Amino acid sequence: MNYTKALNNKIFEVISQASQELNIESYVIGGFVRDLILRRDFKKDIDIVAVGSGIELALKVSELLPKKPKVQVFKNYGTAMLRFGEIDVEFVGARKESYHFESRNPVVENGTLEDDQNRRDFTINALALSLNKANFGELSDPFNGLKDMGNKIIKTPLDPDITFSDDPLRMLRAIRFANQLGFEIDAKSLESIEKNKDRIKIISGERIVDELNKILETDKPSIGFLLLYKTGLLDIILPELTALNQVEEIEGQTHKNNFYHTLEVVDNICPNTDDVWLRWSALLHDIGKAPTKRFNKKQGWTFHGHEFLGGKMAKKIFERLHMPLNHKMKFVQKMVMMSSRPIILSQDVVTDSAVRRLVFDAGEDVENLMTLCEADITTKNPNKFKKYHQNFEIVRKKIVEVEERDHVRNFQPPISGEEIMEIFNLKPSREIGVLKEAVKEAILEGEIPNEYQAAYDFVIKRGEKLGLKKV
Repeated sequence: MNYTKALNNKIFEVISQASQELNIESYVIGGFVRDLILRRDFKKDIDIVAVGSGIELALKVSELLPKKPKVQVFKNYGTAMLRFGEIDVEFVGARKESYHFESRNPVVENGTLEDDQNRRDFTINALALSLNKANFGELSDPFNGLKDMGNKIIKTPLDPDITFSDDPLRMLRAIRFANQLGFEIDAKSLESIEKNKDRIKIISGERIVDELNKILETDKPSIGFLLLYKTGLLDIILPELTALNQVEEIEGQTHKNNFYHTLEVVDNICPNTDDVWLRWSALLHDIGKAPTKRFNKKQGWTFHGHEFLGGKMAKKIFERLHMPLNHKMKFVQKMVMMSSRPIILSQDVVTDSAVRRLVFDAGEDVENLMTLCEADITTKNPNKFKKYHQNFEIVRKKIVEVEERDHVRNFQPPISGEEIMEIFNLKPSREIGVLKEAVKEAILEGEIPNEYQAAYDFVIKRGEKLGLKKV
């Protein structure tokens, strides 16, 4: 089978010319070929394998291109990369690999195209197209990857125990590809993942999170997370999540399965946001429920304080998996800690003061919080479902009204501490903090509008109660 017409980008013509001048063979391999055949969107990165020096080929390609792009060389790995327009092109010499059990870093030797295809993770990623003049565009498919693609199967080229034990990250990649492509992992490979699951412990948190993010970025992440659960990987990576997969019954009273509920919330939120950190918030929003679960005869099952504990647990997860400990982590923490606030609000009479406090505490993230909480409605009762969504619509309208009138998002007090010091001729003291807090509370409770004169008059009266006199 020949794909000459599909290789119509100028870069392939130049690589072919460079290969001929260096008298080495070159092939485009992996994800580009897979997505080309599946007619998926081109991801703007191309892997080139050279039967010879990949670095030498990259330098020659740069020399032949009009703008002579800079070549990044990674000597330790025997790879090189250059940028052609918006495309990242990575060059590697064909190689065969062997592994030490305690490491995923291979011992590398030069090899043939077949050796290189042998070391690929899956048959659908071992497909290669020739860039050589003699057979340009010809497909090399030694493991029937094309057939597996047609059958929508994820399968390893070699014995899956070898493939997954050598590089355990491939277990996550198998699940991620199954989720992304709508494929199934073949039975032998799935069984092997379960057998080799403990090998994932040698993989860095950063690499694991990269795969989890790609699963979360799919249209239906629950598919991937259920596979992670079924194979035992999830219990190693996110035991806080699998701890939710239990339902207890005491005196005839049960609680819902918060694990499956969580996966439903994640799926629910996906049509409404591409923000992976908001999707992480959905994934972690209930993790505090397992350790806070209690039963008493009056209330039945309770999870008091699960949001606060969940926020603290989210931080520990970020630390353990070496995730970014910056504004992204703080955003997820905030979403988890506030995840019940709009729900509670929507079940009650929606007061202006409650909405003001919600907007004040959520700040710029109030819309994200509402999106999360609407996704959290998983009831199968159509009347309840409709009622909850109608109530959320009331809360949303109230947020707009309150914000337009009271401006409490990113709240700044209309009167500063310095002005309070001038009014009462005070030095820095506890009273200033007390008065500033009183102004904030008065505005949030609706006692005074969020305006300077109202705040000034309020401070004078409240100061007098504290025994302070205006100078």
